[in-house]
This record gives sequence, C-alpha cells and structure tokens, in this order.
Amino acid sequence: MIEHDVASLAAPTDLRQIRRALLSVTDKTGLVDFARVLASFGVDLVSTGGTARALREAGLPVRDISDLTGFPEMLDGRVKTLHPKVHGGILHIRDNAEHMASVAEHQIEPIDMVVVNLYAFEKTANRPGVAFAEVIENIDIGGPSMVRSAAKNFADVAIVTSVADYSRLADEMAANSGGLSHATRWRLAKTAFAVTAAYDAGIATALESIETPSGKAIFSREQLPTTIRVNDVLLKSLRYGENPHQKAALYTDGSDKGVANAKQLQGKELSYNNIVDLDACWELVSEFDEPAVVIIKHTNPCGASTGATVAEAYCRALEADPVSAFGGVIGINREVDAAAAEEIAKLFVEAIVAPSFTSEALERFGAKKNLRLLEISPADTPRVLKQVSGGMLVQDADRLRIREGELQIVSKRAPTAEELRALLFAWRVCKHVKSNTIVYARFSGGHGQTVGIGAGQMSRVDAARFGAMKAVLPLNGTVAASDAFFPFADGLEVVAQAGATAVIQPGGSVRDAEVIEAADRLGVAMAFTGVRHFRHG
Repeated sequence: MIEHDVASLAAPTDLRQIRRALLSVTDKTGLVDFARVLASFGVDLVSTGGTARALREAGLPVRDISDLTGFPEMLDGRVKTLHPKVHGGILHIRDNAEHMASVAEHQIEPIDMVVVNLYAFEKTANRPGVAFAEVIENIDIGGPSMVRSAAKNFADVAIVTSVADYSRLADEMAANSGGLSHATRWRLAKTAFAVTAAYDAGIATALESIETPSGKAIFSREQLPTTIRVNDVLLKSLRYGENPHQKAALYTDGSDKGVANAKQLQGKELSYNNIVDLDACWELVSEFDEPAVVIIKHTNPCGASTGATVAEAYCRALEADPVSAFGGVIGINREVDAAAAEEIAKLFVEAIVAPSFTSEALERFGAKKNLRLLEISPADTPRVLKQVSGGMLVQDADRLRIREGELQIVSKRAPTAEELRALLFAWRVCKHVKSNTIVYARFSGGHGQTVGIGAGQMSRVDAARFGAMKAVLPLNGTVAASDAFFPFADGLEVVAQAGATAVIQPGGSVRDAEVIEAADRLGVAMAFTGVRHFRHG
C-alpha cells in the first residue's frame, strides 16, 4: 500500500488540482494502490479495457472511456482513446478563454492526469517464433498519442508513464490537497517524451530487420541497421567511472537479461570497473557447455578451466595464476553450490556472477559482506557498439565457434586426441583475451585448463614470452593458441621452447610455409582455423 510522507515535501508552487484521471496501462504493477490514492482525493477515474476491469475488481469506482466519448471501443480495441473528447480534454489550455469556450460548447470534460504505459512491443518482438501479425498488433497507437498530448500540455496536465513515480506523486498530492506542482508536471513530461522516443525507435529497429512481413516474424541479422538507435534508460548513477575524476552511470535495455540487469544478491555497490570485468567474465564463461569458471583481472582472464563440478573448475582456474586472482572477478556458468562457495570464500574476490546460488552457498558467502554476488539471465547481444570521435563503430558480436572437423592440420604430425581437445579449449579462451595474445593451456582429467596467458602485447613474440613467464603450472606438454597468425617463425619458436607441443592459429600469413616448416622441424603439431579473434578493446 502506498503511504504518504507529507513532512518531507517542499511548499507547493503553481499547483494544478487533479480532478479527473484517465488510466490505461499494460503493466498493472501498483495500479490499484495508486488509483485508490487518486480516488481518496475525489478524482474521477476513467479507464479502458483491462485496466478498467482491474480497477472494478478492486472495488474502485471507474467510468469506461465510452462514457466519456459517447462512442464504443471498436476494432478489437484499436480505436478507443483516439477521440476529440479524449484529446480535447487533455490538450485544451485552461488559461485560454477560447479553448475553454470550445470545450464547453462541445461538452468536453477536462482530463488533468493521464496514466499510461505502453504495449510491451519489444518483448513481443523478441519472443522466439512470434507471428508477424502479433508483432504488428503490439504497436501501440492510442497510448503514445495520449502520452504526447498530455506531455505537450504539461502546464495543465500530469502525464504518468512510470510505475516508479506512483509513490512520489501520491506523497506530493497528499501534501498539496490533491495538487501537483509545475516542476513535477515538467519532470513527468520530459520522462514521457523520452518514453515515446524510445518506443518508436524500438519499433523502427525491429521492423527494419524483419525479412518477410507474413507468417512468423523472421528477423535478419545479416544487414547492419541504417540507423543506430540507442534506447537504454538510466538504471543508476555510479560513484565514478574508470577513475575517480570521471562521472559514470549504468543504463539498461529493459530486457532483464545480461550483466546490466543482473540481480545483486549481496555486497557493496558495483563500480564501473566491476561491471566491465563482470561482462568480460560472463562472455568468456558462457563459451562452455560443461561446468566452467573464469577469473578475470582488468578484463583479461588470469585463469579459466572446466571441470566435473563448479568446485573442481574453480580450483583449476585458481591454480593457473593464484597471484593475479587476488581481488579479481569470477564468472561461473552453473549454479554455485556449497562446495564451490567453500573454496571461493578462501580468496579475496570483488564479485561473482552466476546463473544462481544455492541457499547454502549464500549462507557461506554471507560472512563476506562486501563480496558482490550477481545472479544473471543470459542475454543475446548480436552486435557490439563502440563510440569513436564523431561517430560509432558497429560490428556483429564474435560468436564464431570452431569445431574439430573445421580445423586444417598443416603440420606433418597431427595433434593427439588430448592435444586437439586442449587446442579447442585454448582457442575459446583466446577469443576473449586482448590482442596480441598467446594462451597456453592443457587438457587433463578430461577438462581444459589455462596455464599461461600473454595478453595485450604489441609483439606476438612478447605475448608468447609473457604467457610463458606467467605460467605457474608446468608448460611441458601444453598447447598454445594465437589470436592471429604468426607473421614469422620466431613466435612459434618461443612457444615450442616454452614446452608447447601443439599450436592453433588462424593461418593466412605470407610466411605460412616458413612457419609450417618450423613447426615440422620442432615436432609441433599445428592446426589452422582460417579465422582470427582480434580483440582490441
């Protein structure tokens, strides 16, 4: 139930009394409580369809929109609020004598508040297998029209488009005997115009990608959009950005999926860098079908492993680089159980992201009050946007997976079955490490494990050396993955000298023959993928 906090509100200025409200909402969260507040101030409630039904079932007095217009709802609800007695009631200027004479002549009743939220178009359009006709039917016409009318006439009308505003408005009306201030109406209008802009952008974006306007809505991702429309809304302000002198905030696409919309179960407020690391963590750990754990530091993995259980995968990931893991962020692609929590709790980490946590795991982590725990639903992010000065770069997300049958074995010696599994594991990890990179890995006990990661080096030779230098576990018998081709044999020679016996790389260098010859001379098995995985940030 909404309660009023009268004492905390400032003195009213330029109030407009709310005497009649039109309510028509798709999301009925908090509707009845807010309508009760309105009714308590003697507000005449007018409503449509399912909204009116919900209010009546709650015992509230409500008039149908047809009572106001003298015209029935028709065409399966497509036409109900598109009427002069609705828009005239909203749009007339109360201080304009001609306007007031016109509404009196035509018996138009003033509408002082419009409470509207729109058809869930994007959720419908994003539903797998949705019919094209259903997508079109979920394009709201009357709702946006009322929102724009009320927002335009904010000087006299309050437009309410967010459930989150109900309680705040109830408090202000309680303090002002049912009135709302000019400042509040202006704030609501700005929010409303942002809502309709985002709604129209969502429709335009979805329809642009539909290939065939019939049957099932088949969305094409082959073509990049002609216009980039970013509709994300402010979720929360952050303390600062990458550094304390930078302002920052987190925005949401409203999908309830992905890191931005993950549910924080405990711990301190997330920082900008936490969120960036968590996203990198989740992207990498989602590569694996079997239980997997990834430990990230500054967006690069310092340890990654699969295992029979989450606890086993975590211990193997930690084993790869326990020093760098201190203060890192952990991504897990399975529910976190008590056994895993017991192991992880031994280490200081900033945050953990996973699909879920058992009650026993939460109890174990509860002692670490500052540890951030995030429960996430996977998001399908088809494209990557990067702002550059003067514009935006857009590309398809790197979702390519290489399978065993797609590899080209170019060395005289073919990789063993164990080496092959290790190569494929290393290649998946390599995709998520900053270029230039060399990833050393091994396959033991039926699972993959990183051994050394050379990330973000200007020289591929240095990446090979740095990865070997970072290794805590033995390098003999490992494999190595290179995100791009070896331009010379020197990088391969460093990898072989470190102890790697097999290498996976894209191929495609003008010196491939020279590199293959070096592999044969060194006894290294080599596989070409035919694709590279540059990651520049």
